[in-house]
Amino acid sequence: MNRVALGAAVLAFSALGAQAAYAQSMSLKSAEVSDGAAMKDEQVLNGFGCKGGNISPSLSWSGAPSGTKSFALTNYDPDAPTGSGWWHWVVFNIPAATTSIPKNAGDVKAKLMPEGAIQSRTDFGTGGWGGPCPPARKAASLHLHGVCSGRRQAAGREG
Repeated sequence: MNRVALGAAVLAFSALGAQAAYAQSMSLKSAEVSDGAAMKDEQVLNGFGCKGGNISPSLSWSGAPSGTKSFALTNYDPDAPTGSGWWHWVVFNIPAATTSIPKNAGDVKAKLMPEGAIQSRTDFGTGGWGGPCPPARKAASLHLHGVCSGRRQAAGREG
C-alpha cells in the first residue's frame, strides 16, 4: 500500500539566505489523497514496473499568512532505495493568490498550473508529476511551502 503524508509549512527567506521556518496554521487537502492513507492507483507511476495512471492529485490549501509572496510544492520520498531519497514533484513560483490546483496539473503538457508556476526537473529527469512506485511499506511526503520573500526566477531568466 502506498501511503502519503500531507503537510504544509511556511518558510521565511531573507535577501541573505534562509532563516528558520516558523509555524503557521496552513492546511493542505486533496480529494484524491488522504493523510496517512493509501495513494490511489490513479496517482501511481506508470513505469518502472508500476501500472498506475500517473495523474497528480488535486490540491487545495488555506491559512497562508499575510505576506506570503508565492508557494512551492514538493513530493519527496525519503525512503526510496537511492541513498538520497526521490523527488517526485517540485513546483515553485505558484502565485500567492492561488488556493488550489486541479487534478493532473502535474502534466506539464496539460498546462493546468497557474500562470508563472514552474514545474522543475525531478529525479525522473523531467519536470512535472512522477507518481510513486514504492513497496508497500513506503510513504511519500507531499508538502506546500509558503515563501515570504520575492518570487524566485527560473535559472537563466532575468526579472
